[in-house]
Parts: sequence; structure tokens; C-alpha cells
Amino acid sequence: MSVDPKHSSLHQSAQKIGIPFTKCWNPIDRHIEVNGLKLHFLEWGDHAKPTVVLLHGFAQSAHSFDFVSLSLADRFHILALDFRGHGESDWSDDEDYTREAMQKDLQDFVIKTNSAPVIIIGLSLGGTIGYKYTADNQKLVSGLVIIDVAPRLQESGVQRVRKFVENKDYFDSIKEMVSVVQAFRPDRTKDQLIASVMRNAKQHADGRWSWKYDPVLKRQNSRYEQTEKDRMELWDSLESITCPTLFVRGAESDVVSAETATELVSRMQNASEVTVNGAGHLVTTDNPIGFIESIDPFLKSRL
Repeated sequence: MSVDPKHSSLHQSAQKIGIPFTKCWNPIDRHIEVNGLKLHFLEWGDHAKPTVVLLHGFAQSAHSFDFVSLSLADRFHILALDFRGHGESDWSDDEDYTREAMQKDLQDFVIKTNSAPVIIIGLSLGGTIGYKYTADNQKLVSGLVIIDVAPRLQESGVQRVRKFVENKDYFDSIKEMVSVVQAFRPDRTKDQLIASVMRNAKQHADGRWSWKYDPVLKRQNSRYEQTEKDRMELWDSLESITCPTLFVRGAESDVVSAETATELVSRMQNASEVTVNGAGHLVTTDNPIGFIESIDPFLKSRL
């Protein structure tokens, strides 16, 4: 297989760790006006094939799915969205980063890209936005994959993620950023860490580096505060969904317990569950091969 020089680092890294793909797809950077903001997304594959919309987690970006996108582009048309305030998308002037605002963005995104019916794959925050959107737009979603998020979360895992996200705003070098991530995820290889940091970091005019998201996001504590009413509404959304759904949990996740994952699947109308070994909460980057293999039967059933 020849490697495209423009994205050689991605393709070579994918080959090195064994990501399954048959063509060296290159993503196309696109932007779209949604609710007064210019949102960025990556388009992969052939638009004539079924569309998969990828929704990243909090403080991540569309590039978090690069290995997954490269593999799925052989069979699907991939749209990996940067949520408002994340990646290359605009920051919100009024600092509106509520789930409701992001869900409205997704609703308009699907309409403006004329991509329905879609298969939605969402990790963490993206999983919540994905299933809330699906519950409200049942006819527009043909399949749903929820990755390691549920109405009931384990507080220890949430606080661990929060501590990492609320680290310093600026760094003196990429090396410093890699060290911070390595302390958070010591199980990842150095190549994985460097590739992840490079895709999600940006350099400022003064030479310092930061993550590619609005720093306001990590100071909005309301995202960590959930009432019983909030949880009940989320359960109601899940229970209303009729399309085939796959719940993916990382075997080492400290955010969603095995018991909660089983309960979620049992309360939904048409859901199944799979566990990915060698992965924690960030399943798609902790073990991308395991994740791709875990969703393959489900996606084949949607073709």
C-alpha cells in the first residue's frame, strides 16, 4: 500500500499499529455556517456511501477520530464535526456551550449537509449529544453508537478527567504538553501521545502552546453538576430511541461502570453492548483497533 505524502504521518502511524484500511484516504477540511458560528468538520470517503457522523468528547476535536475515520472511509462517507468552541470551529461570543446549543448545532449541521439518514457515533460528550439528537430526530438516524457515557457516571472518573482538563491554559512547548498527557494516560505509547497532542494543540503568536478549545469551557462548572431531574430526562431520551444502538464501554473505564452499561442497554428498545479491552474512557484513542473491530459487525448490519 502506498502512503500519501501529504498525510504520511497519519498513514504511516496507522500502518505501524495495524489500523485496518485499504486506501490512503485524506480528509477534506470544510466549514459550515450554523447558528451564527462557522463550524469546522473533516470529510472522508465517498459521499455516495452511507454517512457516519462522528462526535468527539469534551475538550477534544474531530481529529480524535482520525484512525477510526481512515478505516471507516473504505465503506462510509465520514463527517467528523468539531463542536462549537472546539478544534477549528468558532468560539461562542456569549460563551454558550450547553448541550442544548450543541444539539441544535448538530441538528442544523445534518440538515445543511443534506446527509440524513445518518449513523451517529459519539464519544462521551459526543455520545450524549448524539443520543439526545437521535431521540428528537428518530427518522433521520439509522443507527447509533454511544461510547462510554450514560446518565449515571462514576464520580471518581469524572473528577479525574476534570482535573486533567482544568490544567494550565498555556504551555511552553509540545514536549511539556506530551508530559502532561503521559501522566494522565501512562499506558499509551510515546508515538500515540505525540500524534494526539500534535492534532489537538495550537501555537500562539508569543510562541506558547494551548489545546484547541475555548478555555472558557473548562471553567463552566455547570457541566459537572447534574440533578436527578437531569438524569431522568437523559434516561427518557435513551428509552425513546427505536433505531439499532450499540453501547461501547472501555473495559478499564472509571467513568461508566459495567453495571450502568448493562442497565442502559436493558432500558433501551433496540440496543446491544460491547466491551473493548485495553481501553479506558477514551476508547477510540486508547485502543483504536479494538474499537474498530468492536463496531464492525454493527456497522455491517447497517449497510
